[in-house]
Amino acid sequence: MAAGRLAGRVALVTGASRGLGAAIARRYAAEGAELILLARTVGGLEEIDDAIRALGGHATLVPLDIADFPALDRLGAAIYERHKRLDILVANAAVLGTLSPLAHIDPKEWQRVIDVNLTANWRLIRSLDALLRASPAGRAIFVTASSGKAPRAYWGTYAVTKAALEQLAGIYAEEVETTKVRVNLVDPGRLRTAMRAQAYPGEKPEAQPLPETVTDIFVELAEASCRRHGERIEAQG
Repeated sequence: MAAGRLAGRVALVTGASRGLGAAIARRYAAEGAELILLARTVGGLEEIDDAIRALGGHATLVPLDIADFPALDRLGAAIYERHKRLDILVANAAVLGTLSPLAHIDPKEWQRVIDVNLTANWRLIRSLDALLRASPAGRAIFVTASSGKAPRAYWGTYAVTKAALEQLAGIYAEEVETTKVRVNLVDPGRLRTAMRAQAYPGEKPEAQPLPETVTDIFVELAEASCRRHGERIEAQG
């Protein structure tokens, strides 16, 4: 396999079994990264692993629920044991929840969306910060959405978590300003994913771009040479 822009860099991608996460994983494999792929679905992880092997790449599969916070702590320890560092974190995993008036949201669902979309990302920072700092060029990329920019009726917990995630990533960026770690947010825009189909059931999927069309920015932000920091980037902007 020819050396790519991410050759020799260790990258963790969450929500890697389908959609945008899978597209990023395939692109990173093509660019030479050594991958750690996290998702709940074993079958989905095995499918993306097959695609990566076909590209000549290698991935370590981590089948776990990202809301299993003690497991995220163990993940950081396992990465340290094997690699002593983490070069790239792509925090992509998210759930939509039910789109409904705030007063109608089930409390258990509210907590589940908060856990997956927000708290898990803080737990990833907590578990992986030292590993990113140990890298010669640590890169953390958090996936956000337009619904986090301004209030939008019926988008409930999802919009709340994306707004909070932007604050979380911004604070982390401020805290690592004097280190070699670079932190950015990416809003991928409208894509042909299962989550979008869930949010817009009447929409024709083929009317939206494939996730592969926005992977360039994820490669740019993951490169050791990238100096962008503390930015919110619209992939289709």
